[in-house]
Amino acid sequence: MLVAGNADAVRGRYDLATAQVEPPFAAVDLDAFDANATALADRSAGKPIRVATKSVRCRTLVERVLGRTGWRGVLSYSLSEAIWLVGTGTAGDVLVAYPTADRAALAALAADDALAAAITLMIDSSDQLDLVDAVAPADRRPGLRVCLDADLSWRPARGLHIGVRRSPLHTAQSVGALAAHVTRRRGFRLTGLMGYEAQLAGVGDTPAGRWLRARAIRAMQRWSYVDVLERRAAAVHAARQHADLEFVNGGGTGSMAATAADPAVTELTAGSGLYGPLLFDTYRAWRPRPAACFALPVVRRPGPGLVTVAGGGWIASGPAGTDRLPTPWLPAGLRLLRAEGAGEVQTPLRGPAADRLAIGDRVWFRHAKAGELCEHVNELHLVPGGAVPTYRGEGRAFG
Repeated sequence: MLVAGNADAVRGRYDLATAQVEPPFAAVDLDAFDANATALADRSAGKPIRVATKSVRCRTLVERVLGRTGWRGVLSYSLSEAIWLVGTGTAGDVLVAYPTADRAALAALAADDALAAAITLMIDSSDQLDLVDAVAPADRRPGLRVCLDADLSWRPARGLHIGVRRSPLHTAQSVGALAAHVTRRRGFRLTGLMGYEAQLAGVGDTPAGRWLRARAIRAMQRWSYVDVLERRAAAVHAARQHADLEFVNGGGTGSMAATAADPAVTELTAGSGLYGPLLFDTYRAWRPRPAACFALPVVRRPGPGLVTVAGGGWIASGPAGTDRLPTPWLPAGLRLLRAEGAGEVQTPLRGPAADRLAIGDRVWFRHAKAGELCEHVNELHLVPGGAVPTYRGEGRAFG
């Protein structure tokens, strides 16, 4: 949390670096971005970290972090994005995080030996291999790299599911069965296994003002971590009965040190921690420095203690709730109105700082999640200066 004096200094830096830019716009503080990249690498126990591109969505910044010690390879969120990143020279080792049904992208992958060597597909079912073969039969394409997505959600009792619902591969037996199937299929090569422990990496354990919930989350995470260690080790062992895995990927910003301590894991993934969005303010283990934010102009003064900024409804994905709203950050001392929240065309703000703001002044906001901020802007303005295009600014949308 910024103290008042520090908040004023940060706001002054941001205003100076972007003085010639008209809001609305988004900015990234390179000092904070680089510090976060270093801190994540320090927490990885020497294991390489893949950049989760969904949390960055800017090729220049992906390339920046890949040039730093401790970072290697990319976790993309679609196959078409992976093809683009390889084609532009941004990355030469791309793991696609989710199974794909993009037939055009599969055809492009199957038609290019260099792409096939650089990109690894994610699967959790033989049906996904059938789709690939329907697009490009095995005898007409190079062998394709595949990774199994093991489900690491926690099921402590019958009917109780804690974590995300993504892969059906919940047991070592199911992992082993699919691994055996892949190795029998012509045109595919099993190269890796991934397991994302969302209930550890994606759930903050200090929700504001909810100490009972915080205690429950911490207890859940302690027990779930033991379960993850056991089941991931078993899944890796089962897969290795059929293939010599090149990598075992796990974790995220919120579980970097804990996942790095797992001997079954050979590499990690992180992305959100580079930008330090609001959701990571609720983690005890490590909190990144806020590096990404956006500025909106004051356009109204409805009354004492109130200002209204243009726009503002940049809502994050996930379960609908106040924790998905952007939050006014600088100057300190402003808050959203509960009755209106963050609006499509205007957002009223209340607080002692309001009376010190004039029409045309800026209010800096933090987004709840990381890369989704980039879907609203064509550029990221850099502090201390300059600008770089987002995916959107390069005409790319990988929904």
